[in-house]
Amino acid sequence: MEINLIMVNQLHNFFLAHLHSPFSLLINKVNAYSYDFEAQINIGNLSEIHAIAVIVYKIASQLNTEYLAHTIPRTDRLNLRIYSDRDVALNWLQLEQAQLS
Repeated sequence: MEINLIMVNQLHNFFLAHLHSPFSLLINKVNAYSYDFEAQINIGNLSEIHAIAVIVYKIASQLNTEYLAHTIPRTDRLNLRIYSDRDVALNWLQLEQAQLS
């Protein structure tokens, strides 16, 4: 599956409608998917997103996530970390959210 800009906008609208700002995201990369270029540039570009933890299970998922986080030009750098353990990822997100209080 390839995620396009329309899908990214729908995802961002869902976040804004259902989550309280600032919020953090836990991304579980179980399934394989890619982004078209416009989606790559825009994914995660919401000021309301405080932190993103991505759980990866394959080196390809890790490399793709690193590419999106560090190579794609963005106005603001993503506060993103990559993990292979869900509990460690959740712990980091909780610590990040606690800094906002």
